[in-house]
Amino acid sequence: MKRVILVADDSPTIRKFVSVALTVKGYEIISCSDGMEALEKIPNNKIDLVITDLNMPNVDGFQLISTIRGNDELRELPIIVLSSLGSTEDIQRGLECGANSYLIKPFDPKRVIYEVSKYLN
Repeated sequence: MKRVILVADDSPTIRKFVSVALTVKGYEIISCSDGMEALEKIPNNKIDLVITDLNMPNVDGFQLISTIRGNDELRELPIIVLSSLGSTEDIQRGLECGANSYLIKPFDPKRVIYEVSKYLN
């Protein structure tokens, strides 16, 4: 059975880039353009991992992570941040908010695949 990864990023280019890299590795991808769309899709799908940007309209990545961590059924869901916010403060805030890993754009697809494989074997 394919593992399902939800990718939330307001950039269609990033969503496609991540989707292609992970689809080749056998993962099923559900794409969302912001955190609000992600929160609508999570309850209706069996999501195994979330990859999220932080700067998104409507519901940003910080709110998305906090909402997931605040839900008893989703609390253990692995979350990888993929963001252009690369300062020490941003990374610390992302991890404190509940992200398991933090990758900075631009990124190497091999690094994304490696991070995903740490949580989905």
